[in-house]
Amino acid sequence: MIEFILNNKHIQTNEPPGMPLLDFIRYTMDLTGTKSGCREGDCGACTVMEGSLNNNELKYKTIVSCLTPLGNVQGKHIVTVEGLNMNHLSPAQKAIVEQGGTQCGFCTPGFVVSLTSHSLTDDAGDPEKTRAALDGNICRCTGYKSIERAATALADSFSGRNGENTLEQLVATGHLPAYFNGIAERLKKIRKLAEPMKTNGILLAGGTDLLVQKSDEIAEGELTFLQDKKELKGIAVQDNICTIGAATTAAEISGSAELQAHFPALQSHFKLISSTPIRNMGTLGGNLVNASPIGDLSIFFLALDAELKLQDNKGKQRRISLKDFFLNYKKLALKSREIIESLRFRLPEKDEYFNFEKVSKRQHLDIASVNTAIHLHIENDFITKAALAAGGVSPVPFFLVKTSKFLTGQRLDEATLLQANEIMQDEISPISDIRGSEAYKRLLLRQLFFAHFLTIKPELFKLRNLLTK
Repeated sequence: MIEFILNNKHIQTNEPPGMPLLDFIRYTMDLTGTKSGCREGDCGACTVMEGSLNNNELKYKTIVSCLTPLGNVQGKHIVTVEGLNMNHLSPAQKAIVEQGGTQCGFCTPGFVVSLTSHSLTDDAGDPEKTRAALDGNICRCTGYKSIERAATALADSFSGRNGENTLEQLVATGHLPAYFNGIAERLKKIRKLAEPMKTNGILLAGGTDLLVQKSDEIAEGELTFLQDKKELKGIAVQDNICTIGAATTAAEISGSAELQAHFPALQSHFKLISSTPIRNMGTLGGNLVNASPIGDLSIFFLALDAELKLQDNKGKQRRISLKDFFLNYKKLALKSREIIESLRFRLPEKDEYFNFEKVSKRQHLDIASVNTAIHLHIENDFITKAALAAGGVSPVPFFLVKTSKFLTGQRLDEATLLQANEIMQDEISPISDIRGSEAYKRLLLRQLFFAHFLTIKPELFKLRNLLTK
């Protein structure tokens, strides 16, 4: 039996754990404010809030219910747009109405939920970040300016506030219904499914990939849920070695203050990886075992020479370099019944630079045409160590061995980059597909390769010179 709270209602259900949360909300509970749109996590019409207890502290985030299996909401609080209704319009609802942001209305519930969830963060008074919190919501009427004005108006309403936006404060100021104050205590009374770690059945973490590719199989299959396994979560740093659990989400990685100290542009890099709700759900391990040639986290950590810790169903562990993990298209060096337990890498130190670039048809919510990451150690304008990875140019997430080897020991100048590009073009093997022709992908990687250096050492390079030589 799956047990959770839906809005203000305690739920106990024997519905299949692989059933999409969206279907349970709409068709079992008849809460039709949550819309069924793309069913691929792209449009945001099915956005809901998910509240969960972490060290007895209740935290909320947005998720897409179309890609959330019912089993993943065990012991949590799910909030639909109906669960935000009060005797008056909330500030988020009011802002949408007053700025004319409703239009046809299909996408409106998702926008209201996203705005409300963002109101629970310390960035609620920042107009730019409030607008950015809507990156997972699409308006089919294309009336984004009215929605942007609504987001700005909502952010302005938080100006001058002191301290964090706690649940109690938001209830007191009419942003949330009063029942929110009792949710934490109610969740503490819900039993947790303390299942031992196992690797039989279909392994499912965030669900952002499998519920797109194998929705019918997930709905009817035997499932092992990994998303909330404590032994697979967390970020730890010891002796400058960072270890990240496989069930850690992309949002948790980008939100880590410790990682941000070593990667100043980390949040900007991760803004290129899908949208806020998907980053809230998608896990590190899930992105790696997807084995996509353009998997963003695969490319990111390939450039950091990461190593994986694997574990089988008998508890036996082994380590493997991420470079050796991808064998061929969608083929991995995983043995039968093995899972990724964690990933570790050495954090960049003084005189080391890291950068991530990505081009897709849309800036957010889209799979890359080409993506790339680079890690450099530079001393006195010489590259003493280089690691370059790229996606979309090979059957696997690709570590460019020859190009990286060439760069090591070279002077950091335009001649080096031009020669490195020639080696890189010989090393890659892109194909023409729906995301672009072979020639286009070669051009993209060249431009992104140059962009690495224009970002890392802008005082040394001019794009005009690189493109005319």
